[in-house]
Amino acid sequence: MMNDGVYLSLLAGPVIPVPVPASIVDALISARVTIATTGNTEWGEPARVARSGFQLEFMLGKNSPLETLFLLTGAAPPMMRIVLVATINGNSEVIIDGFVQKQKIKPSAGSGPSTLTLFGKDVSSAMDLFDVSGIPYPAMPVFGRVALILAKYAVLGMVPVVIPPVFSDVPDPTERIPSHRGTDFAYINMLASDVGYVFYVDPGPVPGMSKAYWGPEIRVGTPQPALNIDMDGMTNVETISFDFDHEKSVSPVAWIRPDAVPFPIPVPIPNVSLLNPPLGLIPSIYYRKEPLPNTSRMTLPQAMLFGLSQAKSASESVTADGTLNVARYGRLLKARQLVGVRGAGTAFDGLYYVKSVTHEIKRGEYKQSFSLSRDGIVSTVPRVPV
Repeated sequence: MMNDGVYLSLLAGPVIPVPVPASIVDALISARVTIATTGNTEWGEPARVARSGFQLEFMLGKNSPLETLFLLTGAAPPMMRIVLVATINGNSEVIIDGFVQKQKIKPSAGSGPSTLTLFGKDVSSAMDLFDVSGIPYPAMPVFGRVALILAKYAVLGMVPVVIPPVFSDVPDPTERIPSHRGTDFAYINMLASDVGYVFYVDPGPVPGMSKAYWGPEIRVGTPQPALNIDMDGMTNVETISFDFDHEKSVSPVAWIRPDAVPFPIPVPIPNVSLLNPPLGLIPSIYYRKEPLPNTSRMTLPQAMLFGLSQAKSASESVTADGTLNVARYGRLLKARQLVGVRGAGTAFDGLYYVKSVTHEIKRGEYKQSFSLSRDGIVSTVPRVPV
């Protein structure tokens, strides 16, 4: 499938995806892929869960091979795996690697064709199939448990990247033996939340492989090329709007119970972190304090580490939402990275963190809608990469 210099490749298969026949690619009407740092409300997921999703719509003609490929093979185990690869200016990038969760057929109404729509989640959905509660982990630190769980998904090409927490508690097996709770996906996310970490699966760098990251949310690194607004021939943003809302800012408070004190003590958490430096020069005013859950059972270092991770996401008072044309941008805008904004004025120019990106692909058209955030107005850097 070709879109003004942008090529889209589709791979499918039960476990190892392979390129599909040309007839199936020709039947593809549209593709929608969402990559986000927070839970997808359409799937009823919690806000701290980061999982990507996709939606593919095909024309379904009589005796179409789609009926065999997706309806029959997708109805029996193992699940149908889908991989989408976008090639832009000779560079190929995997935009989604996941499993089909739901199929929807819309019969023809008059002269229009029948359609088949596939809905799915990224490859981490394979971690959410079985409840294996009760598996013991004696004398094993948290990151060791995560690495052990992820190791069994190597068959899906999942490469674990596990960052040990600064403060790691190894329970004495004579006093307490931690045990597995829920599915692998739910348990890993619970462990991440307990230490202020995030967990997500990033597709690529090649089809059939992905990175399973468990560690701190990182908002540093080389920014992506700038989003240009109202700059004549250099403009690559079609629409964008900014929002500066003080009420979105919350100052987290951890309640600590030291051994020598019989009652908990409130400790305000500052919005300071080496991995999450400020992007706005003038921060918003914190209107309200909000207690952090379950910090009374943590040590002071553990509570501070957890609080710092929560403080950054709770101070995103400046947000931006918009759309861009991929052909004009010259590459794909990626979530979980920094990007520069130019042409929006002194208050809103500068660097932002990309919270979510949605790919909207149709024949002859490839657009991305995006959501950006930062902690204040006025840029902290004099210029952004072009």
